[in-house]
Amino acid sequence: MNLTVVLAINSVTLGGLLFLLSAGFSLIFGLMRIPNLTHGSLFMLGAYLGATFVIWFKLDFWLAATLSALLVALFGGIVERFLLRQLAGQQQAQVLVTLGIAFMIADVCLMVWTGDPIAVETPQWLVGTTNLLGVVFPVYRLAVILIAVAIAVVLWLLLERTRLGAMIRAGVDDPEMARVVGIRVSRLFTVVFCLGAALAGFAGVIGAPILSVYPGLDFDMLPLALVIVILGGTGSLLGSFLGSFIVGFIYNFGQALLPELAYFVLFLPMLLMLLLRPQGLFGRHVP
Repeated sequence: MNLTVVLAINSVTLGGLLFLLSAGFSLIFGLMRIPNLTHGSLFMLGAYLGATFVIWFKLDFWLAATLSALLVALFGGIVERFLLRQLAGQQQAQVLVTLGIAFMIADVCLMVWTGDPIAVETPQWLVGTTNLLGVVFPVYRLAVILIAVAIAVVLWLLLERTRLGAMIRAGVDDPEMARVVGIRVSRLFTVVFCLGAALAGFAGVIGAPILSVYPGLDFDMLPLALVIVILGGTGSLLGSFLGSFIVGFIYNFGQALLPELAYFVLFLPMLLMLLLRPQGLFGRHVP
């Protein structure tokens, strides 16, 4: 298969995973005004939990993914409720706390699962390839892309067609006014934090057959999520969706064609965006 086609397929697949990681990250950043530096760790924690359920407990892959997402969401809710909420308004302290938690999660994962990479097998019925528009496409990678698109649609419906979504959008656009009209922004913090954590944990599990699970996976994924949020705009679902695929292509093609400058190529668009349009492609300016 042509190298360009292979890289394109891998880029689209990575874009789907990055969307699941960055969508919740973007909403948390937009609502709480802090970069949640534990987000990459939640991705890795979900991957390790999923691998444990699949390999040790012999659970169905999708059941393992669901359980992992729920457990990571619970952990995220505890972090928000008992740590971040106690530091409300202290953004520097919140950032440092999330960074410290990220290092703690990394140490716990290393202690429990050791430093050896863990390979998670692709679900049996998704093994193999299929011909899509004349291109041979791995079935599992196609499934990951379809799952990402389906979740994007569900999130869009949640944000645009439900009362909860209206409150979240109000909290992202103007948290002070949202409080004035009676919206309990602190409760929204917890809901959005749990949702973002669940998406990150779920992405970690479905990404495991592609990326494997290893120490350092958290800080490999976190910079990509940060770049996506800067490019797409905080609190923007559309920005997260488009930004994820843009970063997927930049990262994969950069690693393959310019390995010595891979991170330069990745972060250059983010730097230009910060200089020319700090709110991102679809974000709103935050005073």
